[in-house]
Amino acid sequence: MTRTRLLPALAFAWLLLIGAIPLLRLLAEAIAGTALATALTDPATWRATWRSLALSLVAAALATLIGAALAWALLLRTLPARRTLIFCAVLPALVPAQVMALGWIQAGGPASPLLLALDLAPPIGTANPIYSAAGMALLLAVQAAPLVLLSIAALLRRVPGEAVLAARGLGASPEAALRRTVWPLLAPGLMAGAGLAFVAALGNFGVGALIGIPARFPVLPVLIWQRLSAGGTASLAEAAALALLLAALAAPALLLQALAARRAPAAGRLPYAPLPMAPPARAATTAAVAGYLFIVLAIPMLALLAAALVPAIGMELNSVTATTRHFLAAIAPGAQTARAFGNSLLLSGAAALLLAAAALPIALTLRAHPVRLASASTDLPYALPGACTGVAAILVVLSLPGGGALYGTLGLILFAYLTRFQALALRPAAAAAARLDPLLEDAARGLGAGPWRRLWSVHLPPLAPALAAGAILVALTAVNEVTVSSLLYGPGTQTLGVLVFSLQDSGQSPLAAAVSCLALLLTASLMAAATLAARRLPAGTLPWRP
Repeated sequence: MTRTRLLPALAFAWLLLIGAIPLLRLLAEAIAGTALATALTDPATWRATWRSLALSLVAAALATLIGAALAWALLLRTLPARRTLIFCAVLPALVPAQVMALGWIQAGGPASPLLLALDLAPPIGTANPIYSAAGMALLLAVQAAPLVLLSIAALLRRVPGEAVLAARGLGASPEAALRRTVWPLLAPGLMAGAGLAFVAALGNFGVGALIGIPARFPVLPVLIWQRLSAGGTASLAEAAALALLLAALAAPALLLQALAARRAPAAGRLPYAPLPMAPPARAATTAAVAGYLFIVLAIPMLALLAAALVPAIGMELNSVTATTRHFLAAIAPGAQTARAFGNSLLLSGAAALLLAAAALPIALTLRAHPVRLASASTDLPYALPGACTGVAAILVVLSLPGGGALYGTLGLILFAYLTRFQALALRPAAAAAARLDPLLEDAARGLGAGPWRRLWSVHLPPLAPALAAGAILVALTAVNEVTVSSLLYGPGTQTLGVLVFSLQDSGQSPLAAAVSCLALLLTASLMAAATLAARRLPAGTLPWRP
């Protein structure tokens, strides 16, 4: 094989290994034997399926309404501190699901330290409203609304500004111009956002575990986790069947996203410019957006901090009861919290470095038809619910000679992360590679530089910021991941996301809150690093810079 063909061959083999093979193994395990038939005749399966479907549909509908309203206020109109508000509007999607769920758990009910400190706690015996199907739907909608906002923002960059100028020139008011010219062009973005919101709600394990289990509202991701926890080969086959059912539920939403992508408008010469608002309307809209963001961000985070600063849940936070012992316990050497932090940092860092390294040759060879087809197999693990990826990773590893020794190890979790997040690392690199000047490579080839020398000297320098941004996005997503790792962890391999769930489940709520606060600080640090790395990238590369 010549060196020119070696790079596409390596990219193709890597994509098959972490993309196509796990998906095919999951499909083969689910349809072989009687596991699928057994799962489909189990009443628990259908109860969890219908509840997952209903919950995800309601959450997606609410998220679409919220996301569209935020897009109208923050993207289509001019507001003061617009960039800051956009950044805050995207944050609910970046806060880990288990952390957001724990924040809302601590923000309600008679035992809430925050409500007790404010003398707003309901009477003892009052049920926490978050422990209900309605509470789960609202929380899932809040976390999925930024996905709708970002889908609209991505499409808005293609909306021709000339259409708005023409409508305004014909005497249309700003609102009429938006209604008649802009919103019809943004409809595909709204459709894609709704599909993303549905899939995100469908595969959310953090909310389903922390809220759904106490509320006795089982959903499919939790049912898969419970089946795998039972152990044995039969439970693994049944988990594969349930994962396939979960993928089938997500398929219509994925098709909706594909259909929406084909209906995107052709870009115009002029970019869209936000339309002005009358001062009273602008003030009212700004207050409404700020109020919404305060409710969905500040309240749960303050409740989380208050829960971490009291000796026990149910105590009022004041100058006498305030303590930092839970934070000290979380960072104490040798504690399980320190090990979980180390595991998460190791896994997320390793996944980020490996996937960024793999993204470079893949992005440069995407024009090759086999590589382009194989790259589609890495889009599915990222688009499908994380439980599907977790089960697929188990099946692939157990198919290897001696693979049973890897079960419950960090190596298995790392393989699942590589499968799930390759698409996330590839997107910035692929977009940057598409803008490379081919004359640079032709000149280097003419001077006798081989493919590896061109890769290192010609392609890597201009693609480095995109690779770094993709790596930090992977690290940001993986460091607090819970759905995949909850299915794969073993003794000594707990991750941050799993630890928060385990602590809350065992009644150590203040320590779980302290760990969650530290996880948020870690997330903020990674976001700051990604922002610095993305200064040379176009708008939209990072989700909080649409």
